[in-house]
Amino acid sequence: MRLRLLISLSLVLLLTSGSAAARAQAPAKGGNAGQNPTVNGGADKGGVDKTDPIEERPDPLKRRLSDRDERNRRKALTHELSPEDKKWLNEDVKWIITDEEARAFKNLSNEEEREQFIEQFWLRRNPNPDSPENEFREQHYLRIAYANEHFAAGVPGWRTDRGHIYIAYGKPDSIDSHPSGGQYQRTTQEGGGSTSTFPFEIWNYRYLDGIGENVEIEFVDSCMCGEYHATIDRSEKDALKHVPGAGPTLYESMGKSSQQERMSGANGGEQLGPGPMSDAEQGKQFDRLDTFSKIFSPPPVKFADLDQFLTKSTVLSGPPFLFDVRTDYVKLTNDTVMVPLTLQIRNKDMTFSNKDGYATATVNILGRVSTLNHRAVQTFEETVKVETSSDLLDRKQQEVSVYWKALPLRPGLYKVEIAIKDVNNPEHIGIWKRSVNVPKYDDDRLSSSSLILADLMERVPSKDVSLGNFVIGNTKIRPRVPPTVTTPVVFHRGQNLNFWMQVYNLGIGENKQNNATIEYQILDTATNKRILDTSESASKLNPNADQLTLEKSLPLASLQPGRYSVTIKVNDGNSKQEIAETAPFVVEQ
Repeated sequence: MRLRLLISLSLVLLLTSGSAAARAQAPAKGGNAGQNPTVNGGADKGGVDKTDPIEERPDPLKRRLSDRDERNRRKALTHELSPEDKKWLNEDVKWIITDEEARAFKNLSNEEEREQFIEQFWLRRNPNPDSPENEFREQHYLRIAYANEHFAAGVPGWRTDRGHIYIAYGKPDSIDSHPSGGQYQRTTQEGGGSTSTFPFEIWNYRYLDGIGENVEIEFVDSCMCGEYHATIDRSEKDALKHVPGAGPTLYESMGKSSQQERMSGANGGEQLGPGPMSDAEQGKQFDRLDTFSKIFSPPPVKFADLDQFLTKSTVLSGPPFLFDVRTDYVKLTNDTVMVPLTLQIRNKDMTFSNKDGYATATVNILGRVSTLNHRAVQTFEETVKVETSSDLLDRKQQEVSVYWKALPLRPGLYKVEIAIKDVNNPEHIGIWKRSVNVPKYDDDRLSSSSLILADLMERVPSKDVSLGNFVIGNTKIRPRVPPTVTTPVVFHRGQNLNFWMQVYNLGIGENKQNNATIEYQILDTATNKRILDTSESASKLNPNADQLTLEKSLPLASLQPGRYSVTIKVNDGNSKQEIAETAPFVVEQ
């Protein structure tokens, strides 16, 4: 097949070259052959003869690929999973990864993307994102170790049904264990009567999120080899089920039914036979099937109702839930950029419920970051609550609530999609979709992070450096979010204007020091008058550093209401490079 394809391409190239050569040598209409330039020659002299343009034909090698060829091309670009990645996907997280996540992981094209995916996989499951330790991940690997130690039976413990359930849901609240089987008195729900059983266990969970209360899972070792399998047929543990006349149920011993009738499975699919609770148990068979299906399915997306608005572009049925989003960029490494997303929701747009003197509003947030070919690389889910006393509700509704999510991304173009839902008003849903171009910070180029204007900026304790919401390095900085991309952020005269920016790749001279001047300007854009114009030397801040963090705070009481802009200029005397960042803002009374 490949040989035929190469021959076909060769013929196309020969034919194309031959045609081009023939056109180049042929005389133009109404002219002499010696005066007619070739295509290249004509281009050098201002173009071909306009009276006789050469016909341009599409290059067969540049034609649009078919959908099948495009899929094959993308598949060829996807690198083979390393042994470590295969183990992580097919063993470490086999019982907790969703189908969507598994597909996304397999479609990643390089090791850096996979490392980033794995980091985010654990982050989104961390019960305490502010903690440097991921309790969920640690507990998960402890469960795998426990399963391998206690449930192995010819196969590793993690691959068994008991290992699967233990890893996914943890230790049950209680276990009814019969490791040797033997004599067993059936419950009335199972038809009553005495029989002998294989080894079996019944695990009980008082509550499993997304599944329900008092969840029971039965495991039977019918091979007597230590490999317990999960079952919804409670008759599987009956070792005498196929022995004629042995282990009769209560109704069989009373002559009201027969063993043959029991074996037909007429009692809701289980081979328990009719009994005192038969009618009630038949109705529960579908509940057991549903529970069994949920238990052995990958955990669902936390906010599945919001997911459909991102994946299927479902049309909103209610009034849109409006919110604003700001994106910033901060360098982490040469290959990784932190992209803080700041969501701002007006409290008056939330639905508050009043109970016992308190008013509460709850908003579910689902976000997804994907490449332009729709490959998901990041997903985050969060629930935000706003609480206040009922007496102060009116004041609280005049404020805004801010949510912050920092995403580590590689440089490149991405699509960011966010959906939010007002829990107290399910039809109140908002959607935000934008493309973001994550910058690349080259080593030899003077550059900077975003210039962030914030209403709060303060130092954090050393133990909280780079941890928690709104924390970058050793500073907690809460950005002001503009109503739209093209409008400036708004401050009040009673607030401080806090601005923050990092500078990267300052030149270091032979004396091992930087040599840059940083200028700060605040301009009244209505009058073009400079309200502030000052500068400082980078060597005074940190003389030996090639990276600086600039943090300034300015009281706004002295500024009249109006429109302004703040500009930070950096002039590097060593590298002879200069950069400037400007951010507009509005001051209100």
